[in-house]
Amino acid sequence: MMLKILQATISIALISTVLAGIISLAEKLLNNYGRCKIEINDGARVLEVEGGSSLLAALSNQKIFIPSACGGKATCGLCKLRITEGAGPLLPTEEPYLSAQERAQDYRLSCQIKVKNDLRIYVAEELFNIKEYIAKVELIRDLTHDIKLLRLRLPEGESIKFKAGQFVQFYTKPYGKVKEEVFRAYSIASKPSDQNQIELMIRKVPDGIATGYVHTALKEGDTVRLSGPYGDFYRRGGEGVKELIMLAGGSGMAPIASLIRDITEQQLDYKIRYFFGASTLRDMFYLEEMAALEKENPNFEFIPALSRYQEGDDWDGRIGNVIEVMKQEVSDGEAKEAYLCGSPGMLNATVKALHELGFKDQAIFYDKF
Repeated sequence: MMLKILQATISIALISTVLAGIISLAEKLLNNYGRCKIEINDGARVLEVEGGSSLLAALSNQKIFIPSACGGKATCGLCKLRITEGAGPLLPTEEPYLSAQERAQDYRLSCQIKVKNDLRIYVAEELFNIKEYIAKVELIRDLTHDIKLLRLRLPEGESIKFKAGQFVQFYTKPYGKVKEEVFRAYSIASKPSDQNQIELMIRKVPDGIATGYVHTALKEGDTVRLSGPYGDFYRRGGEGVKELIMLAGGSGMAPIASLIRDITEQQLDYKIRYFFGASTLRDMFYLEEMAALEKENPNFEFIPALSRYQEGDDWDGRIGNVIEVMKQEVSDGEAKEAYLCGSPGMLNATVKALHELGFKDQAIFYDKF
């Protein structure tokens, strides 16, 4: 009986092995798209790439970097490109991110388009100026229990030119059980005049591959790969604007800190009120840095708020939801612009509150990651 069981087990194992081999061979044959051509901007550039990867990845491999906050997971909608030939039918994963007008103009999400055949695409000229950098991790500092500050120094002689508020794409390396490289978008916290280094604030996301890498595997002295700068979240300063209202929570501190540092360094004549929200006292940070900026810039006021104050907390600041605190302090949108950074829920609620105060859409700026 035992011999029969053993023979049956061996037979099943052999059959499984053969089937696995057949499936693997079939995948290689079926997904072997060969070499494909990507024509960019009416033939200004023509690439020849191996088929099978996403358009986003294929372009990245050719050092053409398209903005993507989610690393190609179709959750941010930033990687839109106009594709006039070869994209195939619109996918359900793309639909939420494309307006009727964008669909009519042949815009698609490059992370969802698989390179199976020749493509004709259009890429904004400014994206060709995005560069790749290999930086050294000069400093890792705990800001809170779940947010780390990274200072990344570029090699001697290299520099990165960015506008305060923009972001970079940060590429991980395999670590632990994670065998693949991923990339995510993180806003720059340092000021643009520091062109040979940048600072990032990275909050640990539960089960996040990129943030897990930063919080558990990355060490001072390591090297990391970046690309950038990206994004259109930067100071506009429209005609007649006298005051900037800023609001953020958590690691949304990063681009706002960069904006305030840049404005202060340039001595621009804006009144600035910055409302920063944290849930509990352990989530509040950067108080000393903001206090130093208040001393340096008499037109700047930092207004932090705790939404879940607990008896015994050493806290003498505002208490309550930061959006409600902002509504108590800001009476209207006259001669003002608003700059926001936070979760989608916070952004939506803040935009609604600003509309109620009289702010127009053209005076409200944020990156929706």
